Amino acid sequence: MQNKGFIRVFAVLLTLVCLFYISFSFVTRHYTKKAEEYANGDAMKYKQYIDSIATEKVYLGYYTFKQCREMEIGLGLDLKGGMNVTLQISVADVLRSLSNNNTDVNFNKALANATANQADNKDFLSAFVNEYKKLDPNIRLAAIFSTYQLKDKITPNATNDEVVAVLREELNSAIDNSFNVLRTRIDRFGVVAPNIQRLEKDGRILVELPGVKEPERVRKLLQGSANLEFWETYNLNEFFNKLASANELLARLENQSEDTSSKTDSTVVESQDSTAVTATTSLKDSLTQKIKDMNKSDEQQNINAWKKQNPLFARLNPNVSQEGAIGNGPAVGIAHINDTAAVNKYLAMRQVRELLPANIVFKWTVKPIDEKEQYFQLVALKATNGGRPPLEGDVITDAREDFDRMTNSAVVSMSMNAEGSKIWEQLTRENIGRCVAIVLDDQVYSFPVVNTEISGGNSQISGNFTPEEAKDLANVLKSGKMAASVKIVQEDIIGPSLGQEAIQSGIISFIFALVLLMVYMISMYGVTPGLVANLGLVLNMFFTMGILASFQAVLTLSGIAGLVLSLGIAVDANVLIYERAKEELRLGKNLKNAITDGYKNAFSAIFDSNLTSLITGLILFFFGTGPIKGFATTLMIGIAMSFFTAVFLTRLIYERGLERNWFKHLTFTTSLTKNWLTHPKINFLGVRKTGYIVCAVLVVIGVISFGIKGLSKGIDFSGGRNYVVRFQEPVNTQEIANLLKPYFEGSSLSVITIGGENQVRVSTNYRIAENDDAIDKEIEMKLYDGLKSMLGGKTLDQFKSDNIMSIQKVGPSIAEDITIGAIWAVILSLIAIALYILLRFRDISFSAGTLVSLAFDTVIIISFYSLFYGLLPFSMEIDQSFIAAILTVIGYSVNDKVVVFDRVREVIGLYPKRDRYLVINEALNSTLARTISTSLSTAIVLLCIFILGGDTIRSFTFAMLLGVIVGTFSTLFVAVPVAYEIMGRKQKKAQLAEAAK
Repeated sequence: MQNKGFIRVFAVLLTLVCLFYISFSFVTRHYTKKAEEYANGDAMKYKQYIDSIATEKVYLGYYTFKQCREMEIGLGLDLKGGMNVTLQISVADVLRSLSNNNTDVNFNKALANATANQADNKDFLSAFVNEYKKLDPNIRLAAIFSTYQLKDKITPNATNDEVVAVLREELNSAIDNSFNVLRTRIDRFGVVAPNIQRLEKDGRILVELPGVKEPERVRKLLQGSANLEFWETYNLNEFFNKLASANELLARLENQSEDTSSKTDSTVVESQDSTAVTATTSLKDSLTQKIKDMNKSDEQQNINAWKKQNPLFARLNPNVSQEGAIGNGPAVGIAHINDTAAVNKYLAMRQVRELLPANIVFKWTVKPIDEKEQYFQLVALKATNGGRPPLEGDVITDAREDFDRMTNSAVVSMSMNAEGSKIWEQLTRENIGRCVAIVLDDQVYSFPVVNTEISGGNSQISGNFTPEEAKDLANVLKSGKMAASVKIVQEDIIGPSLGQEAIQSGIISFIFALVLLMVYMISMYGVTPGLVANLGLVLNMFFTMGILASFQAVLTLSGIAGLVLSLGIAVDANVLIYERAKEELRLGKNLKNAITDGYKNAFSAIFDSNLTSLITGLILFFFGTGPIKGFATTLMIGIAMSFFTAVFLTRLIYERGLERNWFKHLTFTTSLTKNWLTHPKINFLGVRKTGYIVCAVLVVIGVISFGIKGLSKGIDFSGGRNYVVRFQEPVNTQEIANLLKPYFEGSSLSVITIGGENQVRVSTNYRIAENDDAIDKEIEMKLYDGLKSMLGGKTLDQFKSDNIMSIQKVGPSIAEDITIGAIWAVILSLIAIALYILLRFRDISFSAGTLVSLAFDTVIIISFYSLFYGLLPFSMEIDQSFIAAILTVIGYSVNDKVVVFDRVREVIGLYPKRDRYLVINEALNSTLARTISTSLSTAIVLLCIFILGGDTIRSFTFAMLLGVIVGTFSTLFVAVPVAYEIMGRKQKKAQLAEAAK
């Protein structure tokens, strides 16, 4: 093997990188355990401990605990739970915008009243109209909403009902826009597999994000309206005298309040101009004296006296040096995060505003300036456009994270349209030598000095960003501006949707399956080959997890599906190599040549099968969302690592062993498998017509079942109702689910913790299509009956008032466009696979056979779930995990078919004149041992998880297990026979053409 040195070096470096990234998970686990021991079950103490070490350097003397948490392997909602956020889109903002910000008093009062009562109203628009009618019984909504924007929809003579109909349509459109913007932002946030659902109330959206380690980062992401602005700025030395006067004024006002004196505001204001210079001088002296006092002594009396004399500057440390030099820039000063509200209050006072320039605007920086993340800068902006900035973010056409080599930091690069470019050029030309502030959602991201006029509309936002912060900012700008402001109205921590018992049983079953798989490899190919293959599997998992950690990906049930498939592909590669090595040994070659030729002859099949699976993963990653993207990410990493470990690392081990004479009598067989499928003579093509009939019957039965019964849709597709139920003591979610299942037979049901161990959220799609209030009462009765044993003798009314904390009706987390996107992603991946096979094999018969068989696999599995849901003793719902299972089946099945076609191509290459019937039968028989061995090894893993993994993941593993069986059948009796039929027709046409000549 060539390039052995490179492979060794790469393997060592990859091992070190993976160890580095995986180590963060051990560090965070250590400190999390310490926090749990300290808290002793007290959630507040636990949070305080975690917050206290957030900025402490806890690893390698460089990484803070917060950074370690960012770098660890994250788990998804199904495995660990996460952050549950209810967002409220300001419907009032949308209506105000549609009215072109109408100043009518009754209109704005009606909006305010409807907003105040929004929590009690599902329909904000109806509430607004009712409030408006209370204020003005003769209202004509057309007079408010017949604006230029709505001129084609609302005429001045339109009735109130017509106006309401248009407004409802516009509101839904605006809420849809905000929903899509949020979903785009979250998808770009990373591989987090979120749940995003619309609630029944106007403008309410439920967002669930897994394993959130930075809640503040998420809050900014969700609440940011992407309102980007470019402002001119003041220099502090231009208004510092007036700011100092404001400080003196505030001191007098507070002293007057304490002395209960009653001077008028006007008298106080008039006295300020005469004292401005004195105030400036005294401020410099007092600031210097304060520093001296604090350096010399800790006397609290001196400090308190200084604070009393300087109420503003005691909270806002101005940008003034110890020598008294005033800063020449827009940075006014710094303040502790706890003092920012007081500073804002001072600067907003009418008396203070009258002292300061009329067009000055103050805003805080988005980033703290200290390592403890406690101090923020206040920046002075100049409103030169009627109170508005001269340039806003609607001119941005593109935004992307970038790297500035001059400052060696992450930045965000932006491109503007023609109008924006022109204004930006003028703005920078007029402010050369001064700062221009870049503000997003009322927070200053940077205020760089303009050195020269900027033309072309390209610019950057800098601000000492981390790569993640630059990515988030570019994400928000690129996703688009919200139609209205968004605020978080409720925030909770939720437990894993699978339940702790299900997760533990799933982990145990996976470990047991892995051990069984290793035993299987040893029993099939002998101790030494089995151990080498098993080492490759362990390294494959280690490398995959390490790379996932480096990407800061979140591992979900979908990701585990990708991991299982990549393990199956890794086993398949080892089986291919060993089967080819066995063939070479039977031909009389020595061990060294047999191993060398085994790797050489198996390479093309391994490469083709891995590449087709990789193509599938790439397309699913770029066109899919949520669980599909998570599956694709894990799959692609797993495929790359399985190829590296199976083809290169295991070969290095064998070559080293042969050089050292470690391996002497390897046969790649055991007493059990010595004569197993050595020379099979099965006539697969001879029974192809029977196979066609069986396939046709199965498809027809499935289609009929699908048409009559349909599918059992889970909450992901159907939506449902959420009931938050609180108990006196901590409860077990699995126990509650078991109590409730008999009462919700035939419907989807999930139970997770939310907000605490004594509170759960019960979600069900029971009669979700019906909106009658009686359904809610019926479900409440079912909940009461199911949970009666845990309620301590409470009546139904007591249960409803004491235990049911909230009720929500939610839409599907997998929206229709996501479903359509998933279907298109699968279709595109199948087309890409067919094209690759056509290019690689130079024969359309192989592409056609693959497409037909994969379509058959998918139809059969979906049909099986339609036919048997409600009949088998476990859930067969169609949800996010089922999508992952279908994708796994497609990936596995493609791999199987490509390997067989590769052998067909090889035999045809050796015997081009031989009859295709004989050639294909020989190829199928020669790969039969590999086909059965790979299918059997993968089935062992899935069967273990199916039996031991618990009810909640049984449907998921059953779909994959069924896929392995169906995929193997379709390879032998669909893909290859269809390819033979097409090949035979082509051959007959060629023969007829030859005869005609």
